[in-house]
Amino acid sequence: MMAKTKTSETEQVAEAEPQEPVAEAAETPLEMPEAHGAEFARLDAPAHAEGQASLDLIMDLELRLTAELGRAELMIRDVLQLGPGSIIELDKTVGEPVDILVNNRLIARGEVVVIDESFGVRITEIVTPMERAQSIPGQEMKR
Repeated sequence: MMAKTKTSETEQVAEAEPQEPVAEAAETPLEMPEAHGAEFARLDAPAHAEGQASLDLIMDLELRLTAELGRAELMIRDVLQLGPGSIIELDKTVGEPVDILVNNRLIARGEVVVIDESFGVRITEIVTPMERAQSIPGQEMKR
């Protein structure tokens, strides 16, 4: 669609797209908000809200949690001979803490409990970050 627009001294022809109806001007003049300088969070303020938002992104991820009673190394011929009633001797003794692993990483230790005919683990110790960093999947921790 072609529309003519007039400037102070010359006429120009310009292409224009269909325009929406113009709203009527307000009775009172618009007030511009006062200009303010940039506002920044204090450096010594805790970043709790931002950190919480970041943590919310991963809250629904599933992780594999394993309570490890102990380990044993067997030869293939011994594994093939296992059957109902076989006993496997583990490397831990009665009363020794159970390792709690998340995605095959040691995070805690605990003790076995029975709750309504189900087994559970009561956490008794959270491992230190150093122990956590040293835990390698498939190898035992040196104590």
